[in-house]
Amino acid sequence: MNRSEIEQNILMGLVVSIMLGALWFFYDKTQAVDLREQNEVMSLLNEVKEIDGRWDMEVQRARIDLGGQDMPAVRTDSGEKALRDITRFAGLTSSKALRSGLPELRSAIQLKSELVQQFLSENRANKAMLQDLMGAVAELTAQQRTQKSSPSLLQVLSRLGETAPQYFLHGEESRQLILQDSVAQLGTLLPGSNEQARIATAVQSLLEHVPVELGHFTRLEGLSTGPRLINLTLSFNSELEDALQEKERYRIYLVYYASALLVLLIYFGARLRAANQTLEHRVEARTRELSDALKHLKESETQLIQSEKMSSLGQMVAGVAHEINTPLAYVKNSLGQVSEQLPAIGDTLDHCDKLLEFLRAGDDAEGLSREFQQTSMLLGTLKQQHVIEELSKLVKDGLFGTGQVSEIVGNLKNFSRLDRSKVAHTNLNESLNNTLLLAKHQLKSVKVVKNFGAIPEITCAPSQINQVFLNLVTNAIQAMPGEHGTLTLTSRADGEGVAVDVEDDGSGIPAEVMSKIFDPFFTTKEVGKGTGLGLSISYKIIQQHGGRISVDSKPNVGTKFTVWLPLTPPDEAQLEG
Repeated sequence: MNRSEIEQNILMGLVVSIMLGALWFFYDKTQAVDLREQNEVMSLLNEVKEIDGRWDMEVQRARIDLGGQDMPAVRTDSGEKALRDITRFAGLTSSKALRSGLPELRSAIQLKSELVQQFLSENRANKAMLQDLMGAVAELTAQQRTQKSSPSLLQVLSRLGETAPQYFLHGEESRQLILQDSVAQLGTLLPGSNEQARIATAVQSLLEHVPVELGHFTRLEGLSTGPRLINLTLSFNSELEDALQEKERYRIYLVYYASALLVLLIYFGARLRAANQTLEHRVEARTRELSDALKHLKESETQLIQSEKMSSLGQMVAGVAHEINTPLAYVKNSLGQVSEQLPAIGDTLDHCDKLLEFLRAGDDAEGLSREFQQTSMLLGTLKQQHVIEELSKLVKDGLFGTGQVSEIVGNLKNFSRLDRSKVAHTNLNESLNNTLLLAKHQLKSVKVVKNFGAIPEITCAPSQINQVFLNLVTNAIQAMPGEHGTLTLTSRADGEGVAVDVEDDGSGIPAEVMSKIFDPFFTTKEVGKGTGLGLSISYKIIQQHGGRISVDSKPNVGTKFTVWLPLTPPDEAQLEG
């Protein structure tokens, strides 16, 4: 072997070594990502979401349930376990998002746990004091009626019984003044009595502690643990997706490189073909693993978006629950006053029966005269107090309150379309009206202008379109300074479809962020008021229907979103209910 052959062999060996080294590099870059940490972290975050949701539910129920004094205490052992797990992952994880986000999440969860316990402690004490107050008022009322005390004393007791629950629910200053004035009048009418002292003590306790409880409740409403959890989950998934996409990119490089290398290796003989085929099979196996992992990640993102939809629905239902609470209190007060009038009517009927008995007997003039006077007096009292007219009015008020509850529930049912098919023919004017009714608690300080045109029905998924309109209306309200302004809704026929404009006179959108408003997780709202998914989800829904959504905004003037939907969605559209 001469020197030229030796140099050629050395060069060939060097080239083969470089090629094999490059091949091993690409192969190593396509190794599957270990998803065990991802699964553990997602399990932890889901556990924290469940605990956070359970706390919110207990706090809301404790706040509006006047009869829930004996509610069980919220368990903290699961929250403590979650905090321990958060601490462990924050020290061990390689994810930058988790290392920066988990300590903040731990602090937020710990703060919320402490606030929940403080709120429920104050809530139980206030309910106990309220029950004691109502019991004392009821006992004193019954006692004073037996003794036939002055109507002014009974009126003061009635006002105390009506105002105390309302002050517990709302903590309004006007009802605070009524309670203080009623206690002062009661002290004048019943000076030095045990019942008066008991009522005064209970009222004073409520006046001191109800504002404390409402303060805890307001702080709990302002905590942003839900959006923080969602953002942390999305950041972690984004990191994992980047890693998987990098693996996918190197897999493509590997496929191209392996194909080129295969052509070259053909020249080296049949012995290398078997090794190359084995390598190709391993590449295909890695490709399937990466594809499966990427598919799993996409499914996780879909579930997260659905979770955001349910969060929006939960906020909407909380508003509806607040609206229902007022007519229910209306009905309760009406029925309470009706029950107070029934004993007097019963006594009158009893004396009428006795009077009829004496009339039938005809042999007891003295008893007949006495019963005639007693019955006349009772009937005169009923007429003087206008009992029948008052009862009729109270029944009408009760029916009006139940009608309000029925209307609110019907609006929620129409909005969600739970009793209808997923895809149906609908009129967008009806969808807009349903949206306004559901958002009524947000529109109390907003002037609504409806410019509805004569539009044809379209084929769509009504619940999805309602979600889009609710997102746009909510964004418009929040864009107004102090949520005061004018909201203008316009519908019109436009070519082969229907167009809807949602316009506000709020702060507008800066030109530099206009191109980002439909991006997932981008938001210009304050921390805790939005996750940045509303417009992104709305854009996706309109695209799935074959429509389009556009925006026109001027800073300090207002914003107008225009939604255009075809009369019939394209054949390839996959509409979900």
